[in-house]
Amino acid sequence: MRYTTRSIRITTLAKKSKFQIHLEYWLARLLLGFFGALPLPMAMRLGSALAGLGRLFPRLRRTAESNLRLAFPEISEPERQRLMRGCFENLGRLLAIFSHFTKSNPAPLEQLIQAEGLEHLIAAKSHAKSRGRGIILYTGHIGAWELTSFGLSMLGHPFNFLVRRIDNPKIEELIDRARMHRGNRTINKSSAAREMLQILQTGGILGLLVDLNALDREGIFVDFFNVPASTTFIVAKLALRTGAEVLPVFAPWDKSQQKIRLTVGQPVTFEPTDNQEENVRRLTQSFTRVVEDCIRRYPDQWLWIHRRWKTRPAGQSEIY
Repeated sequence: MRYTTRSIRITTLAKKSKFQIHLEYWLARLLLGFFGALPLPMAMRLGSALAGLGRLFPRLRRTAESNLRLAFPEISEPERQRLMRGCFENLGRLLAIFSHFTKSNPAPLEQLIQAEGLEHLIAAKSHAKSRGRGIILYTGHIGAWELTSFGLSMLGHPFNFLVRRIDNPKIEELIDRARMHRGNRTINKSSAAREMLQILQTGGILGLLVDLNALDREGIFVDFFNVPASTTFIVAKLALRTGAEVLPVFAPWDKSQQKIRLTVGQPVTFEPTDNQEENVRRLTQSFTRVVEDCIRRYPDQWLWIHRRWKTRPAGQSEIY
């Protein structure tokens, strides 16, 4: 029997009782409410400190350690432990930032953001309007990645972005409401193909994350930290089909400035060949390399607890 993404999600939802769904929801509301009630700088410091306890979870710690050994075989074990601590601290900082998305006073968030490269997005929007083609913004789980969308919407550039719905509908609604508070719109990944094409063919802006492990049918293998990683090909296929400009956007934490550097990069340049499959592979590798370069600049701010190399090429042994 063939299971679709939708059927898997329904099965997962069915396993949760109403009590569990409501309990998780209220715990999430309490957590976000607690951090949201604090001044933003205090919430960020406390979130980072408390998130360090995530190292007490064996599975997350083992995944992070495996990933860091793969990505940075040349550095010492104490240094890899430092990067792992930074990963958890970054997650706590992001939670604190997210808790302030719906605050009535946006000034603290606005003051936290240092925008760079907005001229690239403004120029791309001008091109999109004149040519009737869209824009793709891509990012990875680096720093305050939720601000790559929310921050741009605060600065007057809202857009549509792809999300994977979670298995608690009440928490999903809570998160979605925060993400869309400034005019952004989320698109369900499980049923998005036609909608994504329509957005780009009518000059809209589409945002996607490109640094998670992809299932066999959803990805191709490209190098990520010199290790083959199954990576989504959707950005490359959409760009090649629609002629959309593709720009990277990241939101790392700059400790020295105590700011989130919301940075939009220059459009990706690419000369296609007659080999469509090779075009997709080369473009996907290009996007992945840009993400990797950003991670190398901020190695303690990436999601090392994610099983990025879970899907393996045929014949290769499992990593985790």
